[in-house]
Amino acid sequence: MKPLLLESFTASSCIGLGLGPTLASLLAQRSGLKRCDFETVKIDTHIGEVAGVDDVRLPGELARFDCRNNRLAELALRQDGFLDAARSAVARWGRKRIGVFIGTSTAGILQTELAYRERDLVTGALPAAFEYGATHNSFSVADYLRQRLQLEGPAVAVSCACASSAKVFSSARRMIEAGLIDAALVGGVDSLCLTTLYGFHSLQLSSTAPCRPFDLTRDGISIGEAAAFALLERPPPSLDADDILLTGIGESSDAYHMSAPHPEGHGARRAMQAALVAADLDPGSIDYINLHGTGTPSNDRSESHAVTSVFGPTTPSSSTKGATGHTLGAAGALEAVISAIGLQSGLMPGGVHTTQIDPTLTTFYIRENRRSPMTRVLSNSFGFGGTNCSLIFTRAQ
Repeated sequence: MKPLLLESFTASSCIGLGLGPTLASLLAQRSGLKRCDFETVKIDTHIGEVAGVDDVRLPGELARFDCRNNRLAELALRQDGFLDAARSAVARWGRKRIGVFIGTSTAGILQTELAYRERDLVTGALPAAFEYGATHNSFSVADYLRQRLQLEGPAVAVSCACASSAKVFSSARRMIEAGLIDAALVGGVDSLCLTTLYGFHSLQLSSTAPCRPFDLTRDGISIGEAAAFALLERPPPSLDADDILLTGIGESSDAYHMSAPHPEGHGARRAMQAALVAADLDPGSIDYINLHGTGTPSNDRSESHAVTSVFGPTTPSSSTKGATGHTLGAAGALEAVISAIGLQSGLMPGGVHTTQIDPTLTTFYIRENRRSPMTRVLSNSFGFGGTNCSLIFTRAQ
């Protein structure tokens, strides 16, 4: 595939608003997870809640989009000069030549949950002020961002569980290579809500402790929320040393089980192999792997099998979900930005909360930070139903 430049990028999660605070937390191996105190939820678990979301106000002309998910998107837009970068892209390419590709799983479903409490007790009707299309609808956040930036190109919402905002990079690449657009706003936004917290609890996938990927005693996930964005463009003739390129994408769909991966990680392996082929690389060219690493026994075991089958047991890898929680539909974009931060700063982030690595997992999992110049990072995102996506990012040097 032809490389694409991450012209600008940003991320906001429970470990920080923007790139600087995020890097500081990674360097300090600081987790943002806390005991669950969200809304009315009564579950013994930990969550990764982003500070300040409730205080965000959307522009008045877009008030109908008001919900937690779109507030989180707005909060992230304001970090790292990303709004200005997007406006500069409009000046370069024009409003009709920039696409919007956003991954989410539940979008603004919290707004429906709140509206349900106010339903008419006789008819069951939801409040007249409730606007499903601009809040709960999966397309809401893509529509909000398109209107917020006054873009007129194609807009797409991708909702395929936890691979959603990794696969948006692929959707955008196809449209750019087809000549339909010149640039793309890609990313993911997913916010805390009752449905995911109670849903994962009912599936017995939530841990009572902060999640500890690849740990011998791992027993489930910690749900987080995040928003992360990047501007994708064709690279200019000359690049700065710290520029980050998207150089490989691999996708697969194994459909082994509704909520569990194939035990041997067949789909994950195919996605990683496809990413290497797209980037014209051999496995030894990857310096570090940001694992999907959810902290459930089956997912970590499956991914370990897959990674070892492709890379062997020597490529350093870790999961950052012990710090951020599993941000579901936003995880792919968040971890893409973390990969870019790692490339620019020479940081392989150690796995937070993991104290004793499961000896049956053969992946080279690092618990402590490593500082070393890197050229290429692979980031994995694997979702329910077997939707798998692996991305390769390269420092321009």
